[in-house]
Amino acid sequence: MKEYVETISLVPLQGNDREQFILDNQRAFKYGAQEEFGMRDERCEEGDEVISRSTIERSIDGEKAETYRIVLDGEIVGGLVLNIDKEAGKGELELLFVNPDVHSKGIGQAAWKAVEQIHPEIHVWETITPYFEKRNIHFYVNRCGFHIVEFWNKHFHGPAIPEEEEGNWSEDDEMFLFRKIID
Repeated sequence: MKEYVETISLVPLQGNDREQFILDNQRAFKYGAQEEFGMRDERCEEGDEVISRSTIERSIDGEKAETYRIVLDGEIVGGLVLNIDKEAGKGELELLFVNPDVHSKGIGQAAWKAVEQIHPEIHVWETITPYFEKRNIHFYVNRCGFHIVEFWNKHFHGPAIPEEEEGNWSEDDEMFLFRKIID
């Protein structure tokens, strides 16, 4: 029988935890890719990293970014980065990760519920995830209530890709755009 959690805390990222946040995020993303493709895969951004330090830092340092640690019983078990536009009532879930050793315990779902509670002014949420991340697709659609609204690929990759990265888009860079509308 699986164990599920119901309560977690979202704690704003402290400056002295930034480096560990980045490392934990990379570890979680690498775990997902290794589960799907094995130990080495060409989808890596930086050496052996599935998500680069610069991608994480760009998210953390965004003008409207909010970065949190996910804490369960006093232990850091993950993290997330939001991009909040209160005026437009729109939010983006830029990054969400749960440490691999505590997967499948409801931590991600509890974290998402907490996000919605701290931002009731947000009525449209969006996020993206790679096509190969079946766990994430299941999580966003079946656990959090998002809908797949676009499929990004080499021929159509939406507005979220910075100009300087457009030339780096390959056949392997397939992503889903998810949206959740809250009335």
